Amino acid sequence: MSIQYLPSGRSASEITADVETAIREGRLRPGEALPPVRALAIELGVSPATVASAYRDLRLKGIARGNRRAGTRVTGSPPTSPRPPLAVPVGARNLLSGSPDPLLLPPLPGMWGSAGAAFSPRMYGHPPVSPRLAAAASSRLEADGVDASNLAVVSGALDGVERILGTSLRAGDRVAVEDPGYPPLFDLLRAMDLEAEPMSVDESGVRPHALAAAIIAGSRAAVFVPRAQSPIGAAWNSARAVELGRILATAPDLLIIEDDHAGEVAGAPALSVASGRPRWASIRSVSKSLGPDLRLAVVAGDAVTISRVEGRQALGAGWVSYLLQDTVAELWRDPAVQELLGRAAAVYANRRGQLISALASRGIPAKGRSGLTVWVPVADETGITSALLDRGWAVAPGERFRILSPPGIRIGVATLAPAEIEQLAADLQGSLRQRPRRTD
Repeated sequence: MSIQYLPSGRSASEITADVETAIREGRLRPGEALPPVRALAIELGVSPATVASAYRDLRLKGIARGNRRAGTRVTGSPPTSPRPPLAVPVGARNLLSGSPDPLLLPPLPGMWGSAGAAFSPRMYGHPPVSPRLAAAASSRLEADGVDASNLAVVSGALDGVERILGTSLRAGDRVAVEDPGYPPLFDLLRAMDLEAEPMSVDESGVRPHALAAAIIAGSRAAVFVPRAQSPIGAAWNSARAVELGRILATAPDLLIIEDDHAGEVAGAPALSVASGRPRWASIRSVSKSLGPDLRLAVVAGDAVTISRVEGRQALGAGWVSYLLQDTVAELWRDPAVQELLGRAAAVYANRRGQLISALASRGIPAKGRSGLTVWVPVADETGITSALLDRGWAVAPGERFRILSPPGIRIGVATLAPAEIEQLAADLQGSLRQRPRRTD
């Protein structure tokens, strides 16, 4: 590959800063090569040691990767921020999000009054997991067949995934992911300079042959969403879990991460293929069930993985606030909250089912066995999302969720009112029939 960009600077820090600026501005893209050390040193009139130091800083930051044969190349990690959210025009009905319905979330206990007595302040040196939360989480996880002998608490499911991968893998390692899948996970892997290995999915989750192919391709880890998979709403059944477990038995060194982000409101039973493996983690988030602002997930896993997560956490944030942990523990113990979670799961299932039925009656196939979203395969994502927006509906184009999988659109159903469903289905039917406009 020819070199189109030449860094500038008289010191290692200046060269590093110039490369980062070029990446932010789009003048230097992931995969492109940086000039050889000696060639750039001659061009800038500096010593090779200065350029080598700059390149070393770039590698330490995860911005570049060195290879003797291929030279130094920009990784897929920058920029480290996630892709910007899709904008919703004023007046459009927002069905972009996979967030829960605020009306189906429990009220959080106040810091004062009777609920305040439930909270015990955490001091330095105390265990990172609140005893109350440990007890509540253990009972729930064990009831779902997940070994809760080793627990950690993190700030949400993706925080858990990052800590597990960051303490287990090295730059350039392959991670098997669902395709279509969760865009922030794809962004996270790029930021960590890890290679995403796509696994195709159907309504029962990852296809067994896709998992087998990912293992053959050299994946060091695999991230699964057992239920409420976004964007297609896939959920494992017992047969699929057995098939996946049989294939995973042939790869005992593969790190398995299960992201159960929807928990009790997923609308499908909890299944696991991870427990008992040498390296595994199962993450149970409360964002969809109790509220995104709690920023809390419980991680069960093997002793080594959990100790690494807690060790890395101790070097940064230290721990997740006991205030949050005990709040979740109290909510999990409250019978009224449990009743609300059951009602929320039923409401989400009803909204999914009604939309899928309304679309099916118009000859439009859609997927959504569980969770808060429905996936509709379409040939022209851009055209359909634009046509729906003209009719007042903002839905997400599937491009954000796909690596190699066919196109589609994702519709968030969490807040979709029954009265809206027939109109949305009719408008989608009209959008699919709409012919492209001539521009000549």
